[in-house]
Amino acid sequence: MKRIITFGTFDVFHIGHINILERAKELGDFLIVGVSSDQLNYNKKNRYPIYNQQDRVKIISALKFVDLVFIEESLELKLEYIKQFEADLLVMGNDWEGRFDWVKPDCDVVYLPRTPSISTTEIIEVVKSIK
Repeated sequence: MKRIITFGTFDVFHIGHINILERAKELGDFLIVGVSSDQLNYNKKNRYPIYNQQDRVKIISALKFVDLVFIEESLELKLEYIKQFEADLLVMGNDWEGRFDWVKPDCDVVYLPRTPSISTTEIIEVVKSIK
């Protein structure tokens, strides 16, 4: 059985999230998704997500092609998560191209193209501009 692992914030869930998770699942048999904790998101982006981590985990867990969801507490723990969940393949969006090649001795890595013209940050900015 080929185990796939991927990570993301998955805030303001949209079609780009569905696309990358579906494509990740097509690469193996069991899809594991690490959802960034609220604190990790704040550390990365200097803002908390719109939806809290429990809600984001519930959304991702409800997807039929996702087999297991956990909270990602730290970017530096990627390799530990890969080992803990016995992942064979790490899948990330191509906006992270090359940034996780350092795990290749323990796990294959694939960077998938993002869905064009959609991002959570852009959605949030559009909504904020509507007054």
